Amino acid sequence: MNCFARLSNEPSPLTADPWLKPYLPRLAERRRRADALERRLTGGKMSLSDFASGHEYFGVHYRNGEWIFREWAPGAKGITVCGEFTRWRRLDDMRMNSVGNGVWELRLPGERVRHGMFYKLFMEFASGGVGERIPAYARCVVQDPKSGVFCARVWAPEEPYCFRNPIPERPAAPLVYEAHVGMAQEEPRIGTFREFREKILPRIAQSGYNTIQLMAIMGHPYYGSFGYHVANFFAVAGRFGTPDEFKELVDAAHGFGLRVIVDLVHSHAVKNEVEGLGRYDGTRTAYFHAGARGEHLAWDSLCFDYGKVEVLHFLLSNCRFYLDEYHVDGFRFDGVTSMMYLDHGLGKAFSSYDDYFGGNVDEDAIAYLTLANRVIHTVRPDAVTVAEDVSGMPGLAAKEAVGFDYRLAMGVTDYWFKLFDRPDESWKMGELFHELTNRRQDERSISYVECHDQAIVGGQTAIFRLAGAAMYDAMHVGSSNLTVDRAVALHKMIRLVTAATAGHGYLNFMGNEFGHPEWIDFPREGNNWSLSHARRQWSLAENPQLRFGALGRFDRAMLQVVKTPEFYRCRPQPVRIDDENEILIFERDDYYFCFNFHPSNSVLDYAFEVRGGAHYETVLDSDAAEFDGFARRAAGQTYYPISGRIRVYLPSRSALVVRRIAE
Repeated sequence: MNCFARLSNEPSPLTADPWLKPYLPRLAERRRRADALERRLTGGKMSLSDFASGHEYFGVHYRNGEWIFREWAPGAKGITVCGEFTRWRRLDDMRMNSVGNGVWELRLPGERVRHGMFYKLFMEFASGGVGERIPAYARCVVQDPKSGVFCARVWAPEEPYCFRNPIPERPAAPLVYEAHVGMAQEEPRIGTFREFREKILPRIAQSGYNTIQLMAIMGHPYYGSFGYHVANFFAVAGRFGTPDEFKELVDAAHGFGLRVIVDLVHSHAVKNEVEGLGRYDGTRTAYFHAGARGEHLAWDSLCFDYGKVEVLHFLLSNCRFYLDEYHVDGFRFDGVTSMMYLDHGLGKAFSSYDDYFGGNVDEDAIAYLTLANRVIHTVRPDAVTVAEDVSGMPGLAAKEAVGFDYRLAMGVTDYWFKLFDRPDESWKMGELFHELTNRRQDERSISYVECHDQAIVGGQTAIFRLAGAAMYDAMHVGSSNLTVDRAVALHKMIRLVTAATAGHGYLNFMGNEFGHPEWIDFPREGNNWSLSHARRQWSLAENPQLRFGALGRFDRAMLQVVKTPEFYRCRPQPVRIDDENEILIFERDDYYFCFNFHPSNSVLDYAFEVRGGAHYETVLDSDAAEFDGFARRAAGQTYYPISGRIRVYLPSRSALVVRRIAE
């Protein structure tokens, strides 16, 4: 490993940022606020992780020969449990008893209820009226395929699932494969946990990624919401399978050496009342802010009140629940920007540090995020938390502040998709390197070319932006379409330069590693409820007559270069930034990455300085025939320094990676 002290990629202290120094007292105040909130929640009588165990008290549990139903519904004046065990009748002996502080409880003899039975709550509201509700802490919620009605299900098997595989060690750098269980199958239908475990996990394991990020795991009534309009926070999405089948999936992933993180949506909740928490107890304010502050107009959803003890109990317990119950290895927190700002950060430029500490900041939300990270890292010290924040909030991924392990480098993908609209000849290497490496040095980050966001209906995948309609008739081997040639070449280069310059990890969305075409569109009225774009066409990468397979092979080879523990411990250092020839060369660890982005000019004997070494070996060539290149370089070339330089041939639109071999 050739990582000098000045190249260390370990996060710097927050004090190293001169622009942040005037605001350090504000960060310290936020820390004190979180500490005070923790003392308020625990009362000094328990740990914060013990406080975050509401899932063991609320919901349905079988204890000491009896069933215990508990719910928090302060706005109810009466609750009756009804289900298969009452033939769906509302019986007097099934009425829950108020035990104070908005908590309701019902105890039943063991023989009255069995595992797998369906049930609901029938609530009488203090404000008037009645309504059916799915329990807030329900662990299993399913939808009747005929009526479309959702129902809670008692999930307490006599023989709980036993995890068989050890949890893999936390990798030095997460190489994240973002995936969606429902759209992972090739057939135009909703896939299941079982199918994902059997068919997709082996693909991911062979691809070289070490972490799976699963979307849409928490219960959501509308499939087309991509899992971001959550109704049932403690229930996995029933359309994919049972809780035990999800446990099997996680267990199998661990068997492959893959870590599993899930999308945690605590930024908002769906408005649904019968299926979700909207007007759960007859009021809008049990879980959410009153008035306009409680509604997210852009997302048509409800906003949690992070200053309320019972809401914090619910959300913190939700964090611990997935760690305890499903052995997941962490979370990607969705919509963190929306949480942290009263205006949700919509349309805001965030051009000054004042934006991060002014009156627009929801300090309650930041305190919650701080405590959530404390709970998660106490319960599972090896767990990983990732923040999705576009604002650049300082301290978000710093241990001495909010405490996330990583933040998504969202500016990188924004830059790529803006660059796609500019002529190739106008691409500036200095600007490119700056945008790919411009990140806070006091926090860890994960870079990506594209995630699911870019391909949602109305957008396109990167390859589709590059190739356009030519993808439909010119992606066959041997095609001589210049548009597709450009798209294939740039697809490889863009991914390599992004992964090689990434701060501390890299992310890819399912199928994009081989250039999955078109867009993502879930069944909805506007597309006649079609599933044709809510699937992954794996056969494209398996067809030897098509060019997709070569892109997948390149992705696997690329990951072999960047996946060593040492690689992300160094910062990429520029060696040559040549705007005239559109050549970018930088070093990282023992590697030199050489890119020629010029659309037509190839350069012979391009010389650049190297740092020692007896010789340099070729480890990756994007122009190689096996990666659907033009094979303009002889395979396996070795380079010997002369006067501290080596000379390489850099064909147009190609990348070369060479590795230093010690003397």
